[in-house]
Amino acid sequence: MKNTSFYIATRYLLAKKGSTAVTFITWLAAVAMMVAVAAMFIIISVFSGLEELNQDLIANVHADITIKSNTGKALSNIDNATKIIGQNKSIAHFSKVIEEKAYIRFRENGDIANLRGVDSAYIFVNPINQNILYGNYPSFKYSNEVLMENKLDNRLTIPVGEAADYATILMPKPGTGMISKEEDIFTKRDIIVSGIFPGNDQLDNTIISPIELARELLNLPKNSAYQIVIKLKDADKADEVKEQLSKLLGMDYDLKTKKEENAAFWKMINTEKLFIYLIFALVIFITTFNLAGAIIILQLDKKEQAKSLISLGMNFKSLRNIYFYTGLLIVFFGIICGLILGTAICYIQINTGFFKAGANTDLAFPVRINTLNYFIVTATAGIFGLAVAWLFSKVNKRHFKTS
Repeated sequence: MKNTSFYIATRYLLAKKGSTAVTFITWLAAVAMMVAVAAMFIIISVFSGLEELNQDLIANVHADITIKSNTGKALSNIDNATKIIGQNKSIAHFSKVIEEKAYIRFRENGDIANLRGVDSAYIFVNPINQNILYGNYPSFKYSNEVLMENKLDNRLTIPVGEAADYATILMPKPGTGMISKEEDIFTKRDIIVSGIFPGNDQLDNTIISPIELARELLNLPKNSAYQIVIKLKDADKADEVKEQLSKLLGMDYDLKTKKEENAAFWKMINTEKLFIYLIFALVIFITTFNLAGAIIILQLDKKEQAKSLISLGMNFKSLRNIYFYTGLLIVFFGIICGLILGTAICYIQINTGFFKAGANTDLAFPVRINTLNYFIVTATAGIFGLAVAWLFSKVNKRHFKTS
């Protein structure tokens, strides 16, 4: 009997004969479901692309694990800490970092910059050397060779790679006393810009230099560092490795994973993604009212045929299944065609970048297609469609009573 109900439901949906209004309303419900599913899939894929883009943007800012001091800026007992880190087999590379605000001056121009002093192993943790616009990454033969963020260099107009054109970097000196000249306030060093890298929201105004330069400007001991940044062999084990290191290093050290360093940022992204999902889930829910209307109109249009089927021995449950299966077929058509349409539009955007993020930018909306998005959209549309089809396929037995 189930096969009979499904066959009749298929005939109701695909048959060319019948009321034109019923056919129009039925296919309108199917097309509306298709458009809603496609729109939801595209928007979720765009947010997945934005998430991936943001991960790439912060890849050169935060390491898998960052170690800082709980007792001050400089890490205490750093030799013992590096020994413990080096013995952990889950760690691929680690690097010492000193980060501090400084003032940079070139001829008549000056600006406040974020000086990040790093050792030669830094590129194995954060491969910033792969994103150089022009020039070269510092060779580390000389402590005054630096890599500068693009917008900062544009404001200061410092020539790249020219030893004759020095810029000056100034670091405020701690302490008190009489001030009679500039040297009483600042520690100064002349620097050469060896290369330029593109900035982002978290790398604006940044200068990458050998860690020796930062130590000289801050008058720090030879092996000192403010941070140790770590690259893991498997980034998914960050929480596990963090727990291991925390036990060995003790309470003087503050360890944070990349997710913890960007907790507020990812919370904002996930909140926006959740609200977008809820909005489009509501759109799909409203769209299912077209499905409800189609089932009700179909029942009214096929009322005489339904009476004939009851007279031939079909029970009310099987009759209800006819309308239920008709609703499911509409939902199935909407989901499959919507996913195909959404996937096609996403692939067009990935390959052509047709839709731009703004009128005055060449940045295309990032799109990422993944399996989870298919499950999310299918489950959302399927649950709403199943519920509406079951609710509105109920047959009123009073219509079939004989006088």
